[in-house]
Amino acid sequence: MPLQNRVTPTGEIIATPHRGMFTGNRGIIHDPATKTLLKKRWSSPAWITCLCEFRGWRRPVMARRSWTELFFLDEATAFAAGHRPCFFCRRDDAKRFRAAWEKGNGVSDVSAKAMDAVLHRERLDRAKKRLHALPMPLAELPNGAMLQQGDESFLVVQGRTLLWSFAGYTAHADAPDDPMLLTPPSTLRAIIAGYQPALHPTARS
Repeated sequence: MPLQNRVTPTGEIIATPHRGMFTGNRGIIHDPATKTLLKKRWSSPAWITCLCEFRGWRRPVMARRSWTELFFLDEATAFAAGHRPCFFCRRDDAKRFRAAWEKGNGVSDVSAKAMDAVLHRERLDRAKKRLHALPMPLAELPNGAMLQQGDESFLVVQGRTLLWSFAGYTAHADAPDDPMLLTPPSTLRAIIAGYQPALHPTARS
């Protein structure tokens, strides 16, 4: 039976056999004795996105009183949920993200802690996912931005939208006509400034 450790673009954590391209965490939010989530959905404002493979290390999932292993379809999904690249296992990506975040947000010498503080305000509305108004027409949004309309999430690629699912992205007949922005605005500005999120292969097919 799959564990409850797969993250949706809205930040919910669901049980599904799918795994995705990245892992990550929000601190310790599980009971290792039962491998089930606690009621809380984060224990640290540092929500990070990590590599699934690093230096050959292997971790039994949810087996220790350590960080809770979460999984994401791709980096666009992780960004939408409010995560950022890890400065340990993804140091080069994290440094590129920080440089683009500084450029896009008009700041300099920003620390990971300072980015986390901004992201924490942008990703949550109390216990719920915070949605944002589009800062520009949908057709002008950068690749990797994610939107929400009703119960469905959409990825923006080349000015068009693809429907998100745990298995990947699919084309759909109608573009969302009144969507809200899932990607935190500061992260969106980093993408506009040049950071390119890693997208699931189905986004290219």
